[in-house]
Amino acid sequence: MIPRYTRKEAADVWSPQTRFKIMFEIEAHAADAMADLGVIPKEAARVIWEKGRDAIWNADRIDEIEREVKHDVIAFLTHVTEIVGPEARFLHQGMTSSDVNDTTLAVQLCRATDLLMEDVDMVLGALK
Repeated sequence: MIPRYTRKEAADVWSPQTRFKIMFEIEAHAADAMADLGVIPKEAARVIWEKGRDAIWNADRIDEIEREVKHDVIAFLTHVTEIVGPEARFLHQGMTSSDVNDTTLAVQLCRATDLLMEDVDMVLGALK
């Protein structure tokens, strides 16, 4: 995105930090569901949220890992493990990279659409 043409709110939707936060939330919600089903320990799901909820994801670190492992989601999950610790081993079970990437993109598109709809509402209000 070209900064001079982009509102902060729109740039935030597409920032690496937002992307990684959404990816984490998808993985953590899946861990909650697996814990409810008895597939993983409930304590692990709790710790995953506790340690990762407010994490600052290091895009440079994830890029560094990706250069080594040649896989974006593995790089992200490796960084999650650095922050969350051993409980992160319960993440991503039964999931594919597309499950995470496609869902993340869908969330970002919804957020971007919400911003656009707010603008349309403002224009319509001004026209009335």
